[in-house]
Order: sequence, then C-alpha cells, then structure tokens
Amino acid sequence: MKHTTGEIPELSPRDLKTETTASFLIRAARPDDAELLVNLVHELAVYEKLEQNARARPDDFQRHLFGPRPAAEAALAEVDGQPVGFALWFTTFSTFRGQPGLYLEDLFVKPDYRGRGIGKGLLAALAGLAVERGCGRLEWSVLNWNEPAIGFYRSVGARPMDEWTVYRIDDEPLRRLAATASNP
Repeated sequence: MKHTTGEIPELSPRDLKTETTASFLIRAARPDDAELLVNLVHELAVYEKLEQNARARPDDFQRHLFGPRPAAEAALAEVDGQPVGFALWFTTFSTFRGQPGLYLEDLFVKPDYRGRGIGKGLLAALAGLAVERGCGRLEWSVLNWNEPAIGFYRSVGARPMDEWTVYRIDDEPLRRLAATASNP
C-alpha cells in the first residue's frame, strides 16, 4: 500500500477523546524524519534492553518507509513541536478473515512523556486508520517482562494471544534456508 502523508491526519487530544495533562500532536512521518525515527528506535531499544539489535540507519527508513515500494508506515507524536514518541506499522492479511490487518511493530513514548495520553493517542490514531481501511484487526507483540505496557494494552481492551508462539528466522539461518530454494 502506497504511503501518503495525508493518511494520518494531524490529531489533537480533543480529536482523540483522551484525557491528557499536556497538549500533543500526532502526524504522519515524512521522509525528512528518517534520522529522528532512528533516534527514537534507539531509545526504544535501550528501554527494551535490546540496544545491540538496533541497526537501522536513516537510509533504511528512507528506502523502506518512503521509497517506491513502502514496507511500513509511521506516525510521530510531538509536544510543543518536539518529537516525543512514534508508532510504526505495516499491513498484514488474515486468510481466515479474508481481510487486511495492521501490525504495530513498535510504539514508543519517551519516559518523561508517559502517562499523558500520548501512547493511547498513537494507538487510537492507528485503530482509526485500521477501521478506515477496512482492517479486521490490529495486532502487536509485547515483551513478557514489560508489565507497564501489558497493563496499558489491557486497559484499552487488548488481549494476549496465548495460544500462539511467534517464531523468527533471521541473519545466517535465513540466508541458509533461502539458499535451499529452487530457482524456476
């Protein structure tokens, strides 16, 4: 799906029907935000104790969020014009439902700005986008130790999918498996 900056309209807390202690704005990420996104992702990685895994560079986001075939989309949250959080997502598809869905890859709000409705504002904006696009669901993963996030997600009605286990293959095992594919 082609990314356009108009898909996430600028939203205020009033538009999102949230109670906040500070005014904030949510907007679609733009190509000139690539370095900012890298910095926010690095802050998220530090928070999640996964700093060694944060390898994204601005040109990665330029190519994969804003290039000719975007793989994902992002929105930024700002307070007084300063970036304080982001959400990054991509489209999925459910064969059982026969509908697209959105997968929230990351949601992050800087620690000093938590508890002000910004995370809920980002999630609500993404839920609105999912409904607008006819998606059947919005999904994401959360680290098992991240109790504050789990509590927040439960508070908005999310439920864990305990019967599913996420599997991942990357780096050398991914390349090894790919090498076994026969070329037509």
